[in-house]
Amino acid sequence: MSIRHGLLALLEQGPRYGSQLRTEFESRTGATWPLNVGQVYTTLSRLERDGMVAQGGEDGAGHPLYAITDVGRGELKSWFERPVDRASPPRDELAIKLAMAVGAPGVDIRAVIQAQRHATLQAMQDYTRLKAQALVAVESGDADRERDDVAWLLVLEQLIFQTEAEARWLDHSESRLARLSATAALRARNASATPHTPDTTGRQEPTGPAGPAPNTAASTRR
Repeated sequence: MSIRHGLLALLEQGPRYGSQLRTEFESRTGATWPLNVGQVYTTLSRLERDGMVAQGGEDGAGHPLYAITDVGRGELKSWFERPVDRASPPRDELAIKLAMAVGAPGVDIRAVIQAQRHATLQAMQDYTRLKAQALVAVESGDADRERDDVAWLLVLEQLIFQTEAEARWLDHSESRLARLSATAALRARNASATPHTPDTTGRQEPTGPAGPAPNTAASTRR
């Protein structure tokens, strides 16, 4: 998540102080990714170091205000124009958990999948309920809240699509594991059912106490 670009986008609307930026960021995203004030000021310090923001006076309550610079506007414009890079996807805890559960001793991976599916479907229901509330807010026509309500609606819909995809992936993973388990069991049964054929290469025919058995046909002719 690019907090720095989110703060630049808010600062483009006018100078703001740290707590104000945190409040507006969480309002715009529905507090899906909560920030703390320390995180905001750390990011502002880095942006100031890179010449993207500058301190410019105080508000009436004595809060130091930050303003975006031309360098910051250029960076923000570039951020909006370029696609999000998917070449290095962020770590996904669920994917890592299932990968580690495969073959782990004492771990029932199907139970892990079932527990996660329950949580995912519950989250989907919660997001859907919040989406209904967001739609009501958007349709109410409150001009002061419209921008934040629309932004929150878009975030919610992304979360809904994400949880739907996650539920489908869990179903697919469970089916994949079941097929692999069945294939492994069949392979094991086939291996145990194959008769063992001893290797007789180089072995001599057994002989009795008096040597090899006589040639019956030759004896009869005599």
